[in-house]
Amino acid sequence: MNGSSVIAIVLGGGAGSRLYPLTATRSKPAVPIAGKYRLVDIPISNCLNSGINRILVLTQFNSASLNKHIKNTYQFSIFSKGFVDILAAEQTPDNPTWFQGTADAVRQSLRHIGSFDYEYVLILSGDQLYQMDFGEMIDRHKELKADLTIATIPVTEKEAPEFGILKADDNDNITSFIEKPKKELLPKWVSDTGDAMKGFGRNYLASMGIYVFSRKLLFDLLQVEHKDATDFGKEIIPSSISKYNVVSFQYNGYWTDIGHIHSFFDANIALTLDIPHFNLFDNNKTVYSRARMLPPAKISGTTINKSVIAEGCIILAAKIEESVIGIRNRIGFGTVIERGYVMGNDYYETLAEIEHSKQHGEPEIGIGERCYLKNVIIDKNVRIGNDVRIIGGPHLPNSDHALYTVKDGIVVIKKGAVIHDGFVI
Repeated sequence: MNGSSVIAIVLGGGAGSRLYPLTATRSKPAVPIAGKYRLVDIPISNCLNSGINRILVLTQFNSASLNKHIKNTYQFSIFSKGFVDILAAEQTPDNPTWFQGTADAVRQSLRHIGSFDYEYVLILSGDQLYQMDFGEMIDRHKELKADLTIATIPVTEKEAPEFGILKADDNDNITSFIEKPKKELLPKWVSDTGDAMKGFGRNYLASMGIYVFSRKLLFDLLQVEHKDATDFGKEIIPSSISKYNVVSFQYNGYWTDIGHIHSFFDANIALTLDIPHFNLFDNNKTVYSRARMLPPAKISGTTINKSVIAEGCIILAAKIEESVIGIRNRIGFGTVIERGYVMGNDYYETLAEIEHSKQHGEPEIGIGERCYLKNVIIDKNVRIGNDVRIIGGPHLPNSDHALYTVKDGIVVIKKGAVIHDGFVI
């Protein structure tokens, strides 16, 4: 694949309400993952590892932190033609509305990308966790002389109603497509996904929301044929199957859509497995992110099992198990964390600031002493005092409070929250 023939568009997503409260002050692609990255780093890194270095990120909701991250992270040599640029939603005289959906967002960006030289447009989501060689997908697109290629992944009967489900013939040509089918319709949508996938009960081909369009077709679809369509999955793809050469590119690797608190939590905790599905240690699949000049983590007297510890931490805890501990975390003596994602902090407090907090009865930034935390997500810059007990699980009903939210049994402590000594959930 010739990377210069491709331009990539990463969709920043909508308001991200299903990931609330993590999206209360940031967009979905800006949510921290794996202790030191942001979700948007995943599609951008996949592009760079595939030889694609012209990337546009479309942003709209709560985009300040995302814009700052991209500006501070992705900088190319002045001799390179590569870029990662932000295209923020904008109102213009001929279009007074914000992005109305995936297709509308790309349509509004066409005026900016029309001047570039490319043959193919790669459209990606900003809130998925996977490692994929887009070069293989684009080569397959060329080989089959496709107009549109859709990346697909085999899913189970339980998962299928959450996705666009399709069927393809023996030549990978897509013959039919349905968006989020009801369970009673699923028997008609079983596909031959291969023996390995069938063994896991993955009998349905789901769209991953990753598309390769030939340039002319994309412009024609968005500006002529479907100039009022707002969504690819609901409108443009179903109507294109009978008119154009639409092809399935089946991907059998690890992929998860970070659409809910439980899927976000599970994806992070899964990184602590002995052999995680998402490999952060592959030389050929580097996950790029902001370079921070942080000291190594310092750990004293702590039993650590199946956990990921980011740089810059000062840990004095008693035990950390099946947890992801993000950058600049400070965890006090005697504290136990089990199945927790602690995002970390944006800064260190100075000694003067720590003293000031003590005088005003506030815990210092980080987690205090003798705490017990289980099934929790702790957002950035949280202050947790001593002897705090937060135990998530199915016994807790979904609820939203000033300091925390409970979803699917997972307690999410909100960004910047102050949890005083002895607090119990």
